[in-house]
Amino acid sequence: MATDIEEPTLTVDELAARAGVTVRTVRFYGTRGLLPPPVIGPRRVGHYGQEHLSRLALIEELQHQGMTLAAIERYLQQLPEGLSAHDLAIHRAVVASWAPDSAEEVSLAELERRAGRPLSAEDLDRLVAMSVVREAAGPGTYRVDLGLLRLGVQLLDVPIAHETILAARTVLLKHTRAAAHELSLLFRDEVSERESVEAVKDLSAHMQPLVVQALLTTFQRSLKEELREWLTEES
Repeated sequence: MATDIEEPTLTVDELAARAGVTVRTVRFYGTRGLLPPPVIGPRRVGHYGQEHLSRLALIEELQHQGMTLAAIERYLQQLPEGLSAHDLAIHRAVVASWAPDSAEEVSLAELERRAGRPLSAEDLDRLVAMSVVREAAGPGTYRVDLGLLRLGVQLLDVPIAHETILAARTVLLKHTRAAAHELSLLFRDEVSERESVEAVKDLSAHMQPLVVQALLTTFQRSLKEELREWLTEES
């Protein structure tokens, strides 16, 4: 996996604010090994980067699915080493598709804080079109799908037509839903009707990181092959 070239620049307070957690939570996750240690700079001040932010977002997503801290620890231990912030963000987006609806009603100020940037009227229109955000009943409030927000914000800066992004979203939803259905059938064969709900959840917790990583790896390789063939035909 590629690593990020951006140097860690966030203090623990800035990281906690960006991630929407407390400083105590950041340090607790660090002691449990859920977060890599910070880079120690001048005056012994620890600095964090985008990888830490993306990992906190992934942990938050797993908590939304009802996973215990012990299950999250096992989940993260199964991830490949050296995942970049970009890899983790994609991983979280795929994980979010396994979770139930995680929409919340927030103010514009809170939406921008969660997005990590100011949002123009055009940005909001694009997020609405991508079904990431929609206007809520209250004045100046929005209902946001937190599982898709980070990915939606990243897509705001992608230099391709908005219609192409929406078409790509439709393709991905169609094929990932089909893959999820086929995989769920395989999982059902491994769990008897007499086994408890906890056993099913435990199987899911163990399988999800493996399945998500397999999906990412397969997709990345397939896309590279498609692009290579396309460029060969054009040359």
